[in-house]
Order: sequence, then C-alpha cells, then structure tokens
Amino acid sequence: MLIKLFVQNYALIKELDVNLENGLTVITGETGAGKSILLGALSLILGTRADSSVLLDKKEKCIVEGTFRIEEYELNEFFSANELDYENVTILRREINPAGKSRAFINDTPVTVNLLKELGDRLIDIHSQHQTLMLNDNSFQLNLIDSFSGTSNLKNKYRETYSGYRKLKKEFSVLKEKADKNKSDLEYFQFQYNQLEEAKLTSGEQGELEAEQELLSHTEEIKLALSTSSNLFSAEGISILSMLRDVKLNLGKIRVFLAEGENLLNRTESSFIELDDIASELERLAVSIEADPGRLAKINTRLDTIYSLMQKHRAGDLNELLRKKDEIKDIISTIVTSDERLKDLETLIKKETGVLKTISEEISLKRKSVLPDIESRIIDLLKQLGIPNAKFKISLIQLQEFTASGIDQAEFLFSANKQIAPENLAKIASGGELSRVMLSLKSLLSKNNNLPTIIFDEIDAGVSGEVADKVGQILAGMGKYMQVINITHLPQVASRGTRHYHVYKDDTDNSTFTRVKLLSPEERILEVARLLSGSEVTETAMKNARELLKAGIN
Repeated sequence: MLIKLFVQNYALIKELDVNLENGLTVITGETGAGKSILLGALSLILGTRADSSVLLDKKEKCIVEGTFRIEEYELNEFFSANELDYENVTILRREINPAGKSRAFINDTPVTVNLLKELGDRLIDIHSQHQTLMLNDNSFQLNLIDSFSGTSNLKNKYRETYSGYRKLKKEFSVLKEKADKNKSDLEYFQFQYNQLEEAKLTSGEQGELEAEQELLSHTEEIKLALSTSSNLFSAEGISILSMLRDVKLNLGKIRVFLAEGENLLNRTESSFIELDDIASELERLAVSIEADPGRLAKINTRLDTIYSLMQKHRAGDLNELLRKKDEIKDIISTIVTSDERLKDLETLIKKETGVLKTISEEISLKRKSVLPDIESRIIDLLKQLGIPNAKFKISLIQLQEFTASGIDQAEFLFSANKQIAPENLAKIASGGELSRVMLSLKSLLSKNNNLPTIIFDEIDAGVSGEVADKVGQILAGMGKYMQVINITHLPQVASRGTRHYHVYKDDTDNSTFTRVKLLSPEERILEVARLLSGSEVTETAMKNARELLKAGIN
C-alpha cells in the first residue's frame, strides 16, 4: 500500500509530504483547489508522459516520490527478473528536469519509465471516469470472473503451457517459411554445390598453380639467364672460376713471405668452392628447364576455373571459396532435414494443443459455474446504488483460438429498465450508470483479489441522498480489505473515511500554492458541514455533519 507521497515543484505544488494509512482515506476541497493536481503528480510514478510544462519553478526539477509497503503483493519475482533489489518498503521516484528530461528510479536504481509503469500499475489502481473503458476489456472481465472461480492454479498451469505452445508455433512458422523459400531454391543450391564439388578444389592449390604458371610463362627468359650466368662462371677462356684459379695460384706463391697470405688463400679457396657449386647448380637448372606448352595450357585452364568460381561466389581467395562450399552444403542439409523438424514440431504442437484444450475447458466450466453468483451480487449492489430495475448478465463465448486468458470471450450485458433486455454495458449505460457498475465490480474484486491501492476520482459523481450514503458504505467496506483513497464532494462519502485530507489553495501576494492538510476531528466536522451547506456553514449543517460522522464511525 501507499504509505507516503512526496511532491516537489509540480504544477501549483511547491512541496508536500502526505502520510497515508490503510482503510478509506477521503480527500475533499473546493473546485479548482488542486485535487486533480495530486492525481497528476501521482500518475508520474505510474509512467505517464511529462515535460517541463509541469514545473512550478522552471529553474528547478520536479520530484514525485511514492513509498509503498509491498510485502503482500508477491513481487519478489518481478524484482529478480529485472535485477532490482527487493525491499518490503519500496520507493518509486520520478524526476523531470528544467530541460524536460525525465528520469525514473526504483529503490534508487535508475530504470526505464516503462518498467516504472509496470511496477506502478501493480501497486496503484487509479479509477477515473475514463477507466470505464475497461468494462469492455476482455482481460478485466475475465479477471473479475476468475476472482470468484478459484482457477488460480489452473491458470498458472495454462499460462505456462500456453507460453511453450506459442514458442513452438513461432518456431514452426519461421521454419516453414524458411523451408518453403529454400525448397524453391534447392535445385539452384544443389547445382552450385555440384559445380564446386566437381572442381575438386584443394586448399593451397591456387598459390602452387600460380607459381608454376609464372615459371612456365617465362621459360625462355629464365633459361637464357641461367645459361648466360653459367657461362660467366665456367666458359672456356676468361671466366669467373678460371680467374679465381689464377688468384689461388698467385697467393700460393707468396703465402710463405706474407703473414696474411695464408688467410687470403683460404678465403679464396672457400669462395671458389661456393662459386663452383653455384656454377654447377646454374648449369643443372639451365639443362632441366624446358618449355611445356601443354602443361601451361592445363594450368591456365585450371586457374580460369578457380577464378571463375571465386568471382561467381564473391570469394576473395580459394580458402573463402571452400568455406562458401561448406555453407551451401549446410543450406542443402537444412532444407533436407527441415521436413523432419517440421514433423516433430507438428507432433509437439498437437500434444500441447490437447493439454491446452483440456485445461482451458476446465477453466471455462469453473467460470460458467460462478456467473449466476456474480450476476446476483452485482444486481444487488446496483439496486442499493439507486438502479432498482438493474439487470446484469455475463455472456461467456467460447473462441476458436487459444488466447493468453484461455478460450473464453466475456461480455458484460446491462439494462437499467424493466422493458429493455440487457445489452453491451459499454454501449447502453450512461456515465453515471457505468461509474456505479464499476464501483460494484471493484467492490467485489476487493474481497476476492489481492488488489493494490485503489484511488477513485469522484466515483460518486451524479449521486446524492441515500445512494450517496450507500456509495460511502461500499467504499468503507472496500477499505477493510485494501487501501482506498477517494476524492469526493459528497458529505455522505466524506464522513465514511478513516482519515480525511483537505486540499486548498494558499494565496500570497505574489503566488498561489496547492496545499494538503490532514483534518482534526473538529476541522472535519466543519468540512463536512461545508459540503452540506456550501460556503455559509449553518448550525444545522454542523449538527448534520456530526451525525454523519458519528454514523460513519459506527
């Protein structure tokens, strides 16, 4: 429940700090005093959009902070799933800075506004006149029925099965679409793979062939260079080796006379041996290298095949082309094996469909069994709320497809007149009738569901006298099971609250602020009297106020 609301720099609110308790809290105030401003501020921590226009002082940021006691709401899983620290007393905070930028926090941890809204919606239910649209919402309608039908365990089992069923259906749909597309391309993929397979490509082949191609393409040039080099080393007459022999001979003659002679001779001898070896290698290579036009033609043909395949598959080199071949093989394998997976998925979906059908039909039977009791209770409440000829029926239609809530589609039917058969509630009921139906429904829900704090924004609009008193009784009754906050202008309702806050405007010379005050017993008598008689509070009004408050306490 909401135990504290702090608002700073919002609209006409400079700063307020309101402590709240369980039971029925009533809020009153003159028109324009700022009761709706409170709801506007509170809605910020429920994720509503906001900008800098909400700032009272455009130079300062706006802060709205709600402190909640949440141990009764089984929210541990929510905190765990969103990696938030769970605290029995949890704080939701929203900040709007002068630039209009919004920040949201849960227990001082920054979160998205959507996550703040998700948690806020599970803690506070604000009912305004616009919320009567929920009366046409299938989820709301089924939740009301399920609060009586005792289907909690069945619904948990159904939701778990339905989640698995949806995943299987999605996988089947994606795989089927992919398989259908790939099957039309199977012949093409097979042709590509066969072409690559027949090429018998091997890793490293391209580099070896390109090197051999380079050699065979320049055979004459290479042979000439080798032969010329070999002749320079060892041709008859003057050559490198013959001249080195002369050098050796001359050094041999002087080595006994020259200290360095022996070393020079040895070095020359080593050079001669190395160069003689080079000369032999040059001669051997010159003899071995021969032009081979046939082999060169084969290499050119092979490389043309490789280059053509690389270009076709947009491969940068042979290794990438080989990887492309493996990818095509995998695609073919997927296409071939996808039929088997589709058959497996069909079997699993059929099995899950059977389980869902069994559970949903059991849920549906339980729902149908409680409809007469719900209808009777709603009619009784509506009669107490001034609709003596009220008819209320719940139509439950079985759908052809499974939904997150089962196979049922609910429709609330209503009539306020004897001669008119019940029709769709949202289409036939007036605004005042819709408010009273919603109050009746939420009154029933409060006794059967672990509802969050509920705030009514003038749910009692359009009623008076005994009906207004009955509205007050119903709200007070709801306050025994949950925290109820009601903004009202009716003395009969205001007198039923366990706590009474008064919203008023504080005017100074230069500014106007909205303030909230918890009324003392005497101040409360005066406020109820004001609601009874208007601005001129009479003694009779004071007496009636005391009687109303005394009756409210009792």
